[in-house]
Amino acid sequence: MATKATIYKASVQVSDMDRNHYQSYELTLALHPSETEERMMVRLAAFALLADEKEGSEQLSFSKGISTEDEPDLWQKNYSDEILLWVELGQPDEKRLRKACGRAQQVIIVNYNDKSDIWWEQNKGKNSRFENMRVLRFPEAQVEALAKICTRSMQLNVTIQDGDMWISGELGECQMTPMWRGEQ
Repeated sequence: MATKATIYKASVQVSDMDRNHYQSYELTLALHPSETEERMMVRLAAFALLADEKEGSEQLSFSKGISTEDEPDLWQKNYSDEILLWVELGQPDEKRLRKACGRAQQVIIVNYNDKSDIWWEQNKGKNSRFENMRVLRFPEAQVEALAKICTRSMQLNVTIQDGDMWISGELGECQMTPMWRGEQ
């Protein structure tokens, strides 16, 4: 019998001073059996960084993710079911990038380990042709620190200012410095 996903609950208070976005979110995350807590927490950090004021079905949300090939890790759709934002974690291959860029208005790839530096260097030229795609990088050491504050039921405060993120919870806090690749 297949192993089921482990459910995590997160109460997240986002204070994004860079974008004047202040919101509380009650989130349910499914940790797929083949997914690590680090990856799940990167999904959560990406959500906090990219969430906005939209309501209902237009709000950024978690998809079925890793278990569903046709969906990203996070997405934002409009009322007509068009994909406004496709957020993919890891180092997707060119076929997946073409698919994402063809289906969504905007695509964000989130790299979160040191292996992604090699992927970036090898694919920088190919990736530059996707005009609606940006690549975000979280340093691996910061992702490891983020995973240490993960619990099955989390209350997190996320403060974003001057491009830096401070995330605190019951088990501690960490600072993350997301970097947009290819942008200075």
